Amino acid sequence: MFYHKVFKKILLLVAAATALTASAEPLSVTLDDCIRIALSDNPSIIVADMEIERVDYSRKEVLGQLFPQVNFTANYSRTLAKQTMVMMDQSFKVGTDNQHSVGFSGSLPIIVPALWKSIKLSDNQILQNIEKARSSRLSLVNQVKNAYYALLLARDSKRVIEANHETALFTASIYKKQFEIGTATEYDMTRATVAATTLEPSILEAQNSIDALKLQLKVLMGMDANVDIEPVETLDSYKSMMYENAMNVDTSLVNNTSLKQLDLQTDYLKKALKVQKMSWFPTLTGSINYMWNSMSNGSPFKNFNWNPYSQAGLALAWPLFTGGQRYHKQKQAEIAVREMKWQRENLTRSLTSQVQTQINNINSDLKQIESNAASVALAEKGDRIMQESFKLGVGTFLQIQDSQNALLGARLSYYQAIYNLLVSQSDLELMLGNAPLAKYGVTNEYHKTK
Repeated sequence: MFYHKVFKKILLLVAAATALTASAEPLSVTLDDCIRIALSDNPSIIVADMEIERVDYSRKEVLGQLFPQVNFTANYSRTLAKQTMVMMDQSFKVGTDNQHSVGFSGSLPIIVPALWKSIKLSDNQILQNIEKARSSRLSLVNQVKNAYYALLLARDSKRVIEANHETALFTASIYKKQFEIGTATEYDMTRATVAATTLEPSILEAQNSIDALKLQLKVLMGMDANVDIEPVETLDSYKSMMYENAMNVDTSLVNNTSLKQLDLQTDYLKKALKVQKMSWFPTLTGSINYMWNSMSNGSPFKNFNWNPYSQAGLALAWPLFTGGQRYHKQKQAEIAVREMKWQRENLTRSLTSQVQTQINNINSDLKQIESNAASVALAEKGDRIMQESFKLGVGTFLQIQDSQNALLGARLSYYQAIYNLLVSQSDLELMLGNAPLAKYGVTNEYHKTK
């Protein structure tokens, strides 16, 4: 975790230096950079690690109950009215004005079956929190990936629209020149100009989407909103690995975090049942006291007469009858354990169905990408033919506009299909719980990051 923070500080220093030099260059980041920073500094991850630390202290608190408990005590009492004793028709006062008592007392649990089993509960709680922290990391990786992919889609879409806009502007400029020399009508010139200007709001909308997605990504990364970032990748850069990832999918649910947490909860209930059973057994506790007493009359601050005394003993407690409370609590715990078995079976079926649905979506996305890639190739070919025809004075404005719109739609659909596939793969990765956290320096063990 330490080098994660160092890595982020380096990035922030680079960004600060960039701002000072007024170069206005954004901070270039890859998807792995974004994930590393997020796993290091996202508040939800920090809270999850702190919760592990809190439960660890709770476990040590339970362990402390096995050690001797030593207390220092001090008492003082003042007699307001002494007791009167009557003997042989004579009465007299007994007692002293002041009673002082100081000393030490200690106790040691010797046989405490329920406490012994409770330690296992604390161990299980730590494991549950570690798995919850892993779940938080898996979810964060999924969110960062989806936000990053959405940002790439917005950037690629903007580039496609801008390219179409440039072509439309070029077409409009040609119609304007043709109108000026009388070879084109004013209607054609106007239509061409309108076709170009109608794309400008789409470009602005795409830029707004890019800005919003950058902010969302920086929030997930725990980054300052004033630091500008720019992805170094495009959707096309993932095309080479999409098929490989789709072919090497491990559909096993062994790492699914929901099942792992359910199994840990079941184990906790089983251990809690054992703790409940231990309540039927006796407990044995040892104790020792060493005290000094002083009794005096008059002022409580003088005439002390200290006398020591000590004692040691054993206390055996065996609950014989509690009105059936232990029996009914044990039955409740047994039912809770059986309930978890059915919940796991139902969850497994649901997850298996979701995994299969996600795989079907991935296969469908792959086919859609192939289809859209072919459509882009045909649209580009058609647009080239129409551009050549236009230069020769054969093509009409409507034909030019149709070819450009077809190319725009094909390219946008192509990038949308790649985005859909990447998101489907990311969601499947989250469902299976097999995100490569170790790649980003994260293990299942708890490490303090101070």
